[in-house]
Amino acid sequence: MRHLTQVHAHFIKTAQIHDPLAAAEILRFCSLSDRRDLYYARKVFNQMREPNCFSYNTLIRAFSESNDDEALHALLLFYQMICDGFVLPNKYTFPSVLKACAKLGKLLEGKQVHGLIVKFGFVYDEFVVSNLVRMFVMCGEMDDAHILFYKNIVEFGNGSKLVGDKRRQEGNIVLWNVMIDGYVEIGKFRASRDLFDKMPQRSVASWNVMISGYAQNGKFREAIEMFHEMQMGDVRPNYVTLVSVLPAISRLGALELGKWVHLYAEKNEIEIDDVLGSALIDMYSKCGSIEKAVQVFERIPKLNTITWSTMIGGFAMHGRAKDALDCFTRMEKAGVKPSDVVYIGILSACSHAGLVEDGRFFFNHMVNVVGLEPRMEHYGCMVDLLGRAGLLEEAEELISNMPFQPDDVIWKALLGACKMHDNIEMGKRVAKVLMDLAPQDSGAYVGLSNMYASSGNWEGVAEVRLKMKQMDIRKDPGCSWIELDGMIHEFLVEDDSHPKAKEIHSMLEEISEELKLLGYRPKTTQVLLNMDEEEKESTLHYHSEKIAIAFGLISTNPETTLRIVKNLRMCEDCHSSIKLISKVYKRRIIVRDRKRFHHFENGSCSCMDYW
Repeated sequence: MRHLTQVHAHFIKTAQIHDPLAAAEILRFCSLSDRRDLYYARKVFNQMREPNCFSYNTLIRAFSESNDDEALHALLLFYQMICDGFVLPNKYTFPSVLKACAKLGKLLEGKQVHGLIVKFGFVYDEFVVSNLVRMFVMCGEMDDAHILFYKNIVEFGNGSKLVGDKRRQEGNIVLWNVMIDGYVEIGKFRASRDLFDKMPQRSVASWNVMISGYAQNGKFREAIEMFHEMQMGDVRPNYVTLVSVLPAISRLGALELGKWVHLYAEKNEIEIDDVLGSALIDMYSKCGSIEKAVQVFERIPKLNTITWSTMIGGFAMHGRAKDALDCFTRMEKAGVKPSDVVYIGILSACSHAGLVEDGRFFFNHMVNVVGLEPRMEHYGCMVDLLGRAGLLEEAEELISNMPFQPDDVIWKALLGACKMHDNIEMGKRVAKVLMDLAPQDSGAYVGLSNMYASSGNWEGVAEVRLKMKQMDIRKDPGCSWIELDGMIHEFLVEDDSHPKAKEIHSMLEEISEELKLLGYRPKTTQVLLNMDEEEKESTLHYHSEKIAIAFGLISTNPETTLRIVKNLRMCEDCHSSIKLISKVYKRRIIVRDRKRFHHFENGSCSCMDYW
C-alpha cells in the first residue's frame, strides 16, 4: 500500500488518474490484493468521475468477501448503482451481491436481487444461478432453492444443452453441489444422498460435501462408506477429502484405513501441513497407535498451537502424562504460546495419572500467568482430577465457585467420583441436580442406580429403574467394535448376531476356563442387577469388549495386536480379565473406552489400575 500511494500520487500529479483504466487498476489493487485497504479503496472509488461497471463490481466483490460489516457496504453500493442508473449491472455483479446477502442472511434483499436478475436477463447464467441457489440455501429457504434448482435442471435437461461448453458444465456441477450442501447443513441426509446419486457428473467437491457432512454430524460409518465408494470411482481424493474423512476414521478406530490415507497423501505428494498433520496425529492417537502419532508430529515442518495441542491431547488419552508435560515444556521453549485447548490436554493428562499438584499448578498458571479465562472444559478436568483422587468436597466447592453455571458433564464427573469412592450421600445430591438439569439424560439415573446396586440397596435400584421406565429414559447399550482387514465388526452385550457367533461363543468359553485355571473369579459386584451369582457371572462373560476380543483372537494370527473401541467406560471385571487374557494368549490388547486408552500387555495395563 505504501508503494501504491506513491503511484496514485504520481497519477494525480500527471492527470493520468482521469484515465478510467488507470483509476480502475488503482482500485483493484487496494480492493482485492493481499495488501488490500477497503477504506482507501472506497475513497478512490468516490473520487472517480464516472465509475464504470468494472469498478462497481470490483468494490462490491471486495466488500462481499470481507467481514459482515463490510458485506453490508456491498449491498449499499449495489443499491447506489441501481438508483443512479448510469451504470447497469452485468453477470459479474450479481454473484458478489448474492454472496453478501447470503453472508448477512438478508433473505428479503436476496429475493429483490432475484427479481433484478430476472429483469436483466441473467436467469440462465449458471454462475449467477448457482449463487442465487446458494443464497437461498444459506438463508434457510430450501424450498425456494429446491424450486429454482429443479427449474434450471429441467430446462437445461440435466446439462444436455450445455455439452461442449466446459465452463457451463462445471457451473452445473456447482449448482448440484450447492443443493447437496444445503440439505446436509439442515440434516436432511436422505435428500442429500438422493440428489448425490442422481448427479449426472460429480466433482471431487461433490464427494467432499457428503463425506464431511456425514463426519461432522456423527455419521462416521456413512462417511467411511462414502469414502470407499469414492475410491472405486474416477474421482481421486484430494487434500480436503483426507482432512474430512480422518475424523470419522478416528472415531471408529479404523487404523488400517487411517494408514492407507497417510500413505496415499505421501504417494500423491499431498502436503502434510499443520492441518492435515494434526488430523493424522489425532487419528493415530485415537486409533491406539501413539507411536505413529509421534512420528507424524516430528515430521511436520512448521508446528503451531493446534499441532502441539493435538499431540499433548494424544499423550493425555493414552495416560502418558510425563510425555504430555515434556511436550508442553518443548512447546514453551519453541516460543509457541499455549492456547486454552493446550491446557485442556495438560489437565486431562494430570487427571488420568492422578497428578493433583501438577493439575493445580497448571490451572493456576493458565489463569494467573498466561491470563486465559478458564472454560467449562478446564473446570471439568479439574473436577475429574480432584474427584478421582477422592477430594470430593474440594471438587464440589470448585463447582460452586465457578463463574458460570456448570453443565451436565461436570456434574457427571463428580457423580462418577462419588460412585468410585462410595459416597452415597453426595451422590444422591449430585444425581438430583443432574436430573433437574437434564431430565431426559440417562446418566444421572444410571449413576444413582449403580451406586445403590453397589451398596446392595435393591429397593433404591428398583425405584430409579421404575422412574426411568415411566419417563421413557433408556440407557445406552454397551457396544464395542474391532477393525479387521479394513472392515469394522460391531458387537453389543450378549450379541449372537455375528456370522461367527458359534466360534466366538466357543472362544469365550475357552477364555473363561483359562482364567479359572489362573484362579480368577469374576467380579460379580460389577453386575448391577439383582440376580444370583451364576447369572451374574454369565452376564459378565458376554460384555461387548470381551466378545470383540474373542472374535479378534479367532480371526488373527498369534501375537497380532488387537485394538478395541468401546462406547462406554470399561467395568472393573473386564479390566481385570483383559489383563490376564493378554498374558495367557501373549497378545497386546489396546482398548479405547469413553474415558481413555488402556494398553494391556503381559498381564498389566498402562493405566496402572488408575482410571
